[in-house]
Amino acid sequence: MGFLSTSIAYTRYRIMDEIPEALWTDVLYRLKRKAFREIENTSQERGFGWVCFDEMLDNEWHTSMPQKGEFLAFALRLDTRRLPAAVLNKHFKLAVREKKKELAEQGTKHMTQNQKKELKDQVREKLLARTMPVPAVFDVVWDIRENLVYLGSNRDKVRELFTDLFLQTFELNLEPLTPYFLAGQMLGEEQAAKLDNLEPSEFGV
Repeated sequence: MGFLSTSIAYTRYRIMDEIPEALWTDVLYRLKRKAFREIENTSQERGFGWVCFDEMLDNEWHTSMPQKGEFLAFALRLDTRRLPAAVLNKHFKLAVREKKKELAEQGTKHMTQNQKKELKDQVREKLLARTMPVPAVFDVVWDIRENLVYLGSNRDKVRELFTDLFLQTFELNLEPLTPYFLAGQMLGEEQAAKLDNLEPSEFGV
């Protein structure tokens, strides 16, 4: 679900580094350099990168620019191929059967472990190439004035992928705004240290 939906799960970050002024004129170039590339005609299991906020198929930003007033808006697209283990096992067994027939004709009775591994990798590659990747898109909104970044997901794997790609793209580190961090901000530096000494409370039912 995107930020234009009626409800959304999201993660909020603060930018930890000082932002150079030159970055603001370089945003589109940086996004394109790490833009999403299609993996349909490959056997890759995963493909990811930035796309236009308003159109997930647009990795050139022809639909709209990322600059939207005091915000930058773009999206993280993640395409994943899912190959069920049962499907792989079935086709691997069929391939082993055929390979053993071929080896028997050559006077060899058994397959080595390396041969089986190579054959399984080949079968996996072929099946992946025939499997359509499933796309997913996660909106990103960057509040320029407050130096806050919002990601339209709270899934751990997506957040890890996002922060790594954000760092590669903009050379800026992100820190998630956890309840602990927000409480420290509200209390101020002198009182924030008390958070480390708090004990969890048990509430009766």
